[in-house]
Amino acid sequence: MSGSTETLQAATAVLAGGCFWCTEAVFQQLNGVLTVESGYAGGSRETANYEAVCGGRTGHAEAVRITYDPGLLPYDRLLDVFFDAHDPTQLNRQGPDVGTQYRSAIFFAGEAERRAAEAKIAELTEQSRFPRAIVTALEPLVEFFPAERYHQNFAAANPAHPYIQAQATPKVCKVREKHPELIQPGG
Repeated sequence: MSGSTETLQAATAVLAGGCFWCTEAVFQQLNGVLTVESGYAGGSRETANYEAVCGGRTGHAEAVRITYDPGLLPYDRLLDVFFDAHDPTQLNRQGPDVGTQYRSAIFFAGEAERRAAEAKIAELTEQSRFPRAIVTALEPLVEFFPAERYHQNFAAANPAHPYIQAQATPKVCKVREKHPELIQPGG
């Protein structure tokens, strides 16, 4: 884009919808997403490591930090994908993964994000989109801690991994089916 007068206005969102390998794979395929980083949110720096988080007593959730272009992909549409990519009615679990570290959570960075998340939950509830109540937690984002390097881009680097085939790939496919207009060309 050398010589271009356009300036990219990147924004970030931190979302937790179960295992970060799955959530990362879902958002990486979206047009307007610049980067997706797996990590931890909701706990302290001292416990922001996989071994501690797996114990389920750190306050952390496995989360992703999505850097995106809101001009191409507004926050509201990110939330649409988020709610379609996992089961927001399961408390502290997603599929075979159980514990508070797998909770459904939106880590809001300000009042605008909090209000948008509340509005989306109210809209989905009013539409009776899910058979049970949405239990997605809205938590203020204090800090995001990147996960260990081997967790980054895990599904793309390990497509034959049994967990990826059983858990991540179906979520990726579901989002492609429900939101084809958001998928990157050739994605």
